[in-house]
Amino acid sequence: MLVAAAVCPCPPLLVPEVASGAAPELDELRAACDAALRTVLAAGPQLIVAVGPGARHETFEQGAPGGFQPFGVDLPVRLGAGAAAGQADPGSDAAEALPPSLAVGAWLLERAGWAGAVRALAVPDYLEPRVCAENGLHLADSAERVGLLVLGEGSARRSVKAPGYLDERAEGFDARIARSLTRTDPDGGLASLDDELAFELMASGRAPWQVLAGAAGPDDAGRLKAELLYEAAPYGVGYFVAAWS
Repeated sequence: MLVAAAVCPCPPLLVPEVASGAAPELDELRAACDAALRTVLAAGPQLIVAVGPGARHETFEQGAPGGFQPFGVDLPVRLGAGAAAGQADPGSDAAEALPPSLAVGAWLLERAGWAGAVRALAVPDYLEPRVCAENGLHLADSAERVGLLVLGEGSARRSVKAPGYLDERAEGFDARIARSLTRTDPDGGLASLDDELAFELMASGRAPWQVLAGAAGPDDAGRLKAELLYEAAPYGVGYFVAAWS
């Protein structure tokens, strides 16, 4: 059963060593991510699953390696690096590297001090909403008490300097995401986000958020409390942090 979830963006710039001199610009965002993860840890999960965008639909077990070398920083991370000795998969040195979103997730979990069981799921932007929901249901059933770290961003087309340039639809799309993360959206919440529009707006969080919706189930509004901790569009990209518990 899903007991808590943290929703965080996953730009490599979230890691101060990657951001370098620009690191202070995202201090508020890091603090919000830390707060969301504290909510998850306080719920006492037996397992935390990090879910983030990736090129392929694949699962990574505890101990999977990752890093930020593609961004010019020799900073290795490992999924579950804070776990007690002997918990990591002994064959993880041969494991495939985490995609960037999940490398950020591994960094956030280590920063939060999580020392329990962990795994990760990468979901590509072409994954259908129905399949995302099925993934979420499976994750929620994977332990008696499951916590999620859900990684991804809103539109990357919020300004002329954004990675995808300006799209006039982007602001409204991101506003709906913000409402949906508190489950007050009258249009159906995360589960009904338009996957084609999300793709056009370069919103990497659509599939991970729909995994979260599947894990929470249709009755989540009465069972889980939601709080939106951060909403902004630095660099023309929609960033959201939320805590569900």
